[in-house]
Amino acid sequence: MTAEFAVALPSVILLLALLLAGSAAGVTQLRVEEAARGGARALARGAAVGEVGDIVRRLAGETARSEVALDGEWGRVTVTGRVPGAVGTLVPWVLSATAWARPEAPGAAIQPAVDGTSREARLGT
Repeated sequence: MTAEFAVALPSVILLLALLLAGSAAGVTQLRVEEAARGGARALARGAAVGEVGDIVRRLAGETARSEVALDGEWGRVTVTGRVPGAVGTLVPWVLSATAWARPEAPGAAIQPAVDGTSREARLGT
């Protein structure tokens, strides 16, 4: 009985670690998707690029990165984040989500980058 337990224990621990890593990846993907949607909604309401970055970091965590790109009247918010935890540091899982938005007010335009010269801005850490 003891020998069988000693052989099975590492397998059970490995299975538990993989389940926890998969759960962490799932939660991270949900947070990244929600942050992309929230950033796109703010962009559609006319928020500046810096405000979008603040919203993304508040929803997805301080380690999340966001990219805001403007294409005509459409704005795109792409958010990337790493899976936390011990297995997430061993396996470099980077998850991402993208959301598109148009301005809510007819005839309004999504604001360009803060300095007005770049059509694309990279935010985050």
